[in-house]
Amino acid sequence: MIRQHGLNDSLITASDRSFQYGDGCFSTLLIKQGKIQLWDYHQERIQACLQCLAIPSPDWSIIEDALNHIAKDEQQAGIKLHISRGDGGRGYSPSQRHPAKITLSRFDFPAHYHQWRRHGVMLGVCEQRMGLNPLLAGHKHNNRLEQVLLRGEMDRAGYADGVCLDLNHHIVETTMANLFWVKKKTLYTPSLDNAGVAGVARRMILQSATSFGLTVEIGQFSMEHLIAADEVFISNAIIEVAPIIGIVNHPYAIGRYVRYFQESFNP
Repeated sequence: MIRQHGLNDSLITASDRSFQYGDGCFSTLLIKQGKIQLWDYHQERIQACLQCLAIPSPDWSIIEDALNHIAKDEQQAGIKLHISRGDGGRGYSPSQRHPAKITLSRFDFPAHYHQWRRHGVMLGVCEQRMGLNPLLAGHKHNNRLEQVLLRGEMDRAGYADGVCLDLNHHIVETTMANLFWVKKKTLYTPSLDNAGVAGVARRMILQSATSFGLTVEIGQFSMEHLIAADEVFISNAIIEVAPIIGIVNHPYAIGRYVRYFQESFNP
């Protein structure tokens, strides 16, 4: 754990507000050849969430130094950067002044992601629906109970991941990634104004789409719109881009645009 003043500590107390209320945010970072990928995007997203939650900004130079120290000898791995408001005593009020707690957790790159990138993933469709929460939509805050419940549903159904819809039956994302599909020359992805997480890989994909001759449409889409796609893929910071080869009983070919976007993460 990194405290605001830069000293290390290994203790998280039971009064920590992230433990008690999910009061904080996190981001999961990919290391390649000793370098943190898309760090500027991660930092900007975390900063936006901290501002939304009214948590004071940390000393980013200390965090970046610590991340680079972990990353320098790694060829491929991940780091979870987690920020809690800190110890807050009893009750919801965030007014008690305590230093934020920052933890860094290194983990091995998931071996099955190599297969997913190359050969694709089958998706289910979650029966449970995500709530509408425009106050926190887009942010990767520490309360992820909806994702826990939806991923558990897909585990029981035998799918590696699943499409998540909101209460209005609009597609949001999958349980672990942002969702994209291509129809003709248009790249579609759901709006995240009411639910979901705005991933850093999603941001990179949207910025690079025009270089592949695609127009971009962000909006509210039904499952029927997705099912009619020519190709489908998912993205997050660790897997980057993986093709979808089927949604329940509907198959998809691995198309050229999926491979284009995969290559864009490996210049």
